[in-house]
Amino acid sequence: MPKSKPRNSKPKLQNDLILRAARGEKTETTPVWMMRQAGRYLPEYQAVRDEHSFFEVVGTPELACKVTLQPVERLAVDAAIIFSDILVIPQALGLEVQMVPGKGPQFPAPLTEPEEIERLTRDPDLDATLGHVFEALALTRRRLDGRVPLVGFAGAPWTLMAYMVEGGGSKSFRQARRWLWAHPEDAHALLGTLADLIAAYLVRQAEAGAQVVQVFDSHAGLLGEKTFETFALPYLARIAERFKAAHPGVPAIVFAKGAPYALDALADTDYDAISLDWTMDPQAARNVVGGRVALQGNLDPCALYAPPEKIRRRVGAMLEAFGDEGGHVANLGHGMLPDHDPRHAAAFVDAVHALSGRVRAEA
Repeated sequence: MPKSKPRNSKPKLQNDLILRAARGEKTETTPVWMMRQAGRYLPEYQAVRDEHSFFEVVGTPELACKVTLQPVERLAVDAAIIFSDILVIPQALGLEVQMVPGKGPQFPAPLTEPEEIERLTRDPDLDATLGHVFEALALTRRRLDGRVPLVGFAGAPWTLMAYMVEGGGSKSFRQARRWLWAHPEDAHALLGTLADLIAAYLVRQAEAGAQVVQVFDSHAGLLGEKTFETFALPYLARIAERFKAAHPGVPAIVFAKGAPYALDALADTDYDAISLDWTMDPQAARNVVGGRVALQGNLDPCALYAPPEKIRRRVGAMLEAFGDEGGHVANLGHGMLPDHDPRHAAAFVDAVHALSGRVRAEA
């Protein structure tokens, strides 16, 4: 009878494409995964949600693992990303977050004024508040059995602050941006608290099994260059510095959506790679960052509404724009959308592998 693997054993990785590409290395094919690849566009995910609420799935390691593995089973992606949410950090700080159908995340009691920062649990017990994420990572790492690397993630301080102050999604996040101008010292205090917790959270994710991590600054583009340099960049840099000090061999990716002006400054931080949204020009980005960091991205998610043959052409154009120097992780310029056809997601993934493989073979 074969011996069973120890509970905490970590199988040998069979596909390390994303790890090498994120470190700037040239790979035999371009690795590809998709933000929100485990989610509403998959019927198997919808079946889980028919029986469980969103945060029940996030908070139950067995369910989070199951959903994380669904796109790996269906698509030839080169990485799995743990099913969780950026707003588990505000929850750990003591704020209630509800996922309301048709509205998205809602905070019944947001931080309307700076004095309310005192409501937060400033130094939460990570095992007590976020242990379910670590358990889900460990379980998923075992069940992946080395097929592909596992990605962990967190929201960036500014993006989390925006939700915590605004109380939910917004086109302008006016209330959160008001703090930056009316209460800058309090804003810095809150951003610092968030940065410290996010850094510790990501360190623990890597200890639990994450082999790559990504920091999502989804609302960076609302700030403008100077405001970003003041209220976002220092905290993003702090997170990367602390994470890489603890796990120098684990690639870290940063995604500052809508902020092309941030590329040069971010390339000078400790992140290994920068993810580009679909509005950014890959060639221009490469010219800015040079060889300092790898790049990720950046097909327009709406391109997946096109027929598969057009998706293939768009993928070819994307790969050509990023060039053949290596250090490219293919992805969308933002996340999968709820009404995407899984077959079109497969067409995107397959086209990246086929077209980049051909380029490498002909080189």
